[in-house]
Amino acid sequence: MIRFEGVSKRFADAARPAVDHLDLTVPEGTTCVLLGPSGCGKSTTLRMVNRLIEPDTGRVLVDGRDVAGVDPVKLRRGIGYVLQGIGLFPHRSVAQNVATVPGLLGWPRQRIAERVDAMLDLVGLDPAQYRDRRPDALSGGQRQRVGVARALAADPPVLLMDEPFGAVDPVARGRLQSEIGAILARLGKTVMIVTHDLSEGLLMGDRIVLMRDGAIVQADTPERFLAKPADAFVADFIGNDRILRRLALVAVSAVALPGTIDGAARVSPDLSLRDALGLMLASGATRLALDGDGSLRFVTLDAIRAAAREGADAPGAPVSDEP
Repeated sequence: MIRFEGVSKRFADAARPAVDHLDLTVPEGTTCVLLGPSGCGKSTTLRMVNRLIEPDTGRVLVDGRDVAGVDPVKLRRGIGYVLQGIGLFPHRSVAQNVATVPGLLGWPRQRIAERVDAMLDLVGLDPAQYRDRRPDALSGGQRQRVGVARALAADPPVLLMDEPFGAVDPVARGRLQSEIGAILARLGKTVMIVTHDLSEGLLMGDRIVLMRDGAIVQADTPERFLAKPADAFVADFIGNDRILRRLALVAVSAVALPGTIDGAARVSPDLSLRDALGLMLASGATRLALDGDGSLRFVTLDAIRAAAREGADAPGAPVSDEP
């Protein structure tokens, strides 16, 4: 759905390119998270998709079309965009904000009203309660929900999110990440997210792309990104708790053994290995029985330790940026 082919961008008086010969494919219906330190080129990469920034060389294609050949206004109306700070129009109501793009596209009034209510309901805001409010009457998390509803209102196939939760307080951020991530997965949109927050990337992304100095260092699934960092830079970026992060992404069913253990505590097969380890440490148990998955299975402390050791292996070889 989105493809970068040899894309480079250098800003005036910069010592090096902001993006340097970037090749990257984001398959349709997946969420790609661009990670990296400040100045690595991740936001520049994102903004070249909707032509807020023009590349110097190379091509950016959306659904097989070079965006350079598409009128930028028409292009942007067909791509959802959520930015840091949300960017709602303060003088407009919530409904008017959500209706922005459908209105520009000339949708009939009744269709717009129905779509506004549907989008507010989708992001967990009761239309009857929030439709007529102004942004200054909302919390940060509520404003962010409205921003997502506005970006999705015209049902764009592509959604770009630039530090989408950066302006939200830490308490609300985790809940929003989980809820919005679940919504995007259910809708099947092609999504690119820029963030500096590794936890956010691991929670929301089907694919993690770590950048440095305008280039891709590693592009991989969250599981392999944690288990097999491509080099010392990736391992350092992940940090010392990468094993626990990886265990949080693996369900106990992935390492379960056939059979059952009398008297063992029963847990959901969807429980993460990290949470299972926490239960074992708290209770002193070494085995847990899996419940509700239609079979007799159990997970052992040794199996969790083996999964942790696999995640602690030495860095592997760099992987391709292709899916």
